[in-house]
Amino acid sequence: MRWLVDELLRNPQIELQLITLGPHLSPAFGHTGKSIASPEGTRFSLEQVECLLDSDTDVGMAKTIGVATLGIADTLARLRPDILVLIADRYEMLAPAAAALALRIPMAHIEGGEITVGAIDDSVRNALTKMSHLHFACTRKAAERIAAMGEENWRITFSGSLSLDALRRERLLTRLQLKKKLGFEIGTNAVVCIYHPVTMLSNTVEEAAEVFDTLRNLDQQLVFVYPNADAGSRELIRIAVDLVSEHQNARVLVNLEHRGYLSLLKNAGVLVGNSSSGIIESTSLGIPVVNIGIRQRGREHAGNVFDVPAKRRFIQAAIRRALAPDFRKSVQGLENPYGSGRAAQIIGKVLASAPLGPKLLFKHAELL
Repeated sequence: MRWLVDELLRNPQIELQLITLGPHLSPAFGHTGKSIASPEGTRFSLEQVECLLDSDTDVGMAKTIGVATLGIADTLARLRPDILVLIADRYEMLAPAAAALALRIPMAHIEGGEITVGAIDDSVRNALTKMSHLHFACTRKAAERIAAMGEENWRITFSGSLSLDALRRERLLTRLQLKKKLGFEIGTNAVVCIYHPVTMLSNTVEEAAEVFDTLRNLDQQLVFVYPNADAGSRELIRIAVDLVSEHQNARVLVNLEHRGYLSLLKNAGVLVGNSSSGIIESTSLGIPVVNIGIRQRGREHAGNVFDVPAKRRFIQAAIRRALAPDFRKSVQGLENPYGSGRAAQIIGKVLASAPLGPKLLFKHAELL
């Protein structure tokens, strides 16, 4: 959201308010909310809603939605924005959407229309689409799916992914700068692993054993980045920490600011796991990806991504292919289906010109 915030701040007719919640305010997940601050002299207010339960279960996730709804309801009732902008498909996003619906606050949703059958994110994403009044799709196929859900065409914009704006607007760190930032050097064949719980499975870490057993037997440098705050994440963290203690050349990173994270991927050999960044940003970075299991199944991607089941022999074979110099060379300069890195400009322009009042709030007004 960083470059969308920047874009909206450039418009003197927009009063910008940010609300942070969930893992952003959690020390266990790097307390990333500390990095969100209003620069001096800007029109930028910041609200914080504590809601993340210290839990590692699906019940904890469900209760977090309830706690978040209570906090967000009070915040939105006080702010009463003309438009509430929501992004993506995290389960916490159901809380502001439900509160805004009751308060008759129009919503703009970014990243609707995509498919990820192995995560509850898929249902959350579709629910947010139907609750929202403006839609910013990251791919053209996603825009078509939103229209197929009955949303009016004038409400739908193909914007591309905001995740790519940083690649166009920011200068990534060199290998030497990255070494200074991390405190260790990233090898050209380093394996970066980001593996999240698979929330559609009753055992959300069911696929993890095959993944980590494969990585345990690799000779390459391993770099693990913390999973997200879904049920099972603490178990995955424990497994990763244990693996690092056994491996001669492995590290665990709790959190990286966005530029540092993208620089890590740019300088590594392959990204392994089930993260959306292995689908969206990886193509523009020219890094091979081994996308494991069902979590991202159904999501569009370019030819730098290998889709494999969570089975050791398939994962091993895909990593070998991904690290082959010829393959790395072949995935440079691929067209990214998630846009060209101008999403913030597109979204900002549509938000600034959106019709406020009944035209935006009432869908299919011709039926009234």
